[in-house]
Amino acid sequence: MSLPCLRQERCCRIIAVTLETKIADLCIGMKLVLPLLLSLAMAAGTVCSAQDQDTLSTDIAARSLDWRSRHQPVRAAIYSAVLPGAGQVYNRKYWKVPIVLGGLGISYWFIQDNNKQYQRYKTAYLDVVNNRPDEFNGIYYGDQLRNVADTYHRWRDLSYVAIGLVYALNVMDASVDGYFVRFDVSNDLTVQAGPSLGLAAQGAFGLTLRMDL
Repeated sequence: MSLPCLRQERCCRIIAVTLETKIADLCIGMKLVLPLLLSLAMAAGTVCSAQDQDTLSTDIAARSLDWRSRHQPVRAAIYSAVLPGAGQVYNRKYWKVPIVLGGLGISYWFIQDNNKQYQRYKTAYLDVVNNRPDEFNGIYYGDQLRNVADTYHRWRDLSYVAIGLVYALNVMDASVDGYFVRFDVSNDLTVQAGPSLGLAAQGAFGLTLRMDL
């Protein structure tokens, strides 16, 4: 083999060994760096998740605070005056809506029933007075029919009063609840009772009440 060929073969071997050494070093470096990169990525993901949760909690608290700060008792009263029960919905006291609607519905039913009976006995009374056949075939006298008609007439008027009271209480309740929206009713409210030391020192009985807000 000639001398130039030997030199060329030796150079190729040196280059091959050098490449193998660099590749081995690169693999070792990747093995060391890759776990570090994964750890950094996991840490960054944890921090971002915590920041997202804090942001979400802050947004929820801000929305709740904004709702209470923007609440207007006068608006609640107006809503209930226009549509009974709407002010309770505005105050987020949803359980009161069936009570309001039930009170109005029952009062309206009594108005209709009492008026129907009043008209019935009134017509029968007029038939008896005018010597016409009545619904009860002459079983009752005119005075009896008139007394029954007057009773149903009075009950009908009381039913009108009842429905008016339910309507007024609906508006008042919405207004009062509107003012209590910002009132603190947390679990930190405590009341403690104990003997009054000042009065006890004087030989008298006393009681002290303490409220912690």
